[in-house]
Amino acid sequence: MEIIITETYEELSGRSAMEAIRLTSTDRPSLICPASGDSTAGMYKALVDLSARGKADLSRWTYVGLDEWMGMNGNDEGSCRYHLDRQLFQPLEVPKQKIRFFDGRAADPEKECQEVEDFIASHGGIDVVILGLGMNGHIGMNEPGASASLRSHLSQLDPMTQAVGQKYFKQQQSLTQGITLGIASILAAKNIIVLVSGEHKAEIAARVLSEEISDALPGTFLRRHPALTIYLDEAAAKFIK
Repeated sequence: MEIIITETYEELSGRSAMEAIRLTSTDRPSLICPASGDSTAGMYKALVDLSARGKADLSRWTYVGLDEWMGMNGNDEGSCRYHLDRQLFQPLEVPKQKIRFFDGRAADPEKECQEVEDFIASHGGIDVVILGLGMNGHIGMNEPGASASLRSHLSQLDPMTQAVGQKYFKQQQSLTQGITLGIASILAAKNIIVLVSGEHKAEIAARVLSEEISDALPGTFLRRHPALTIYLDEAAAKFIK
């Protein structure tokens, strides 16, 4: 595990973008799993900028979704796919066939989960997972109590996640369930990048990095991964010794 503390969110975003590029600087295609959310938005802006200036060739990247609100897909304003379309996929002009995202409106959610797992397997596994960290320690939509053995599955969302998630929508939404890669799916990736920014994340960041590994704080399971890099800005690293 490598912990990198930056002075600003902008530096965090730029350095993590360069790390993702470094990890995929081979001639073979790479499968990337990007999380939506505020912490990762700056990294995607940096990637788009580097690509636009000819400083990075991301044409060999293919994408698999991390999670989605149940009952939603990219056509729903505020959904995970909606935000990633605008922050990453559309600016990079990624062909639709190079994106496999969870459809929270799928008629058979269990089949949807299996198809996402099959997509990952058919691409030789995930090369880089890009994660944020939830206020309750969740990763993806793996909430406190989630088993580390789970692959893609439906998740009952914690009240805190339901409340925090409202900020992505113009009107109040029912956010009781999610569809997500499981902790086992995430830990099977070759590399994991975690971005944590803001003083409001300082306490949970310190807990995830110091407390016993357990399902009470799903983020602690990441510490088992041999190629984990965690980026924090100074505000988020306030309580890290």
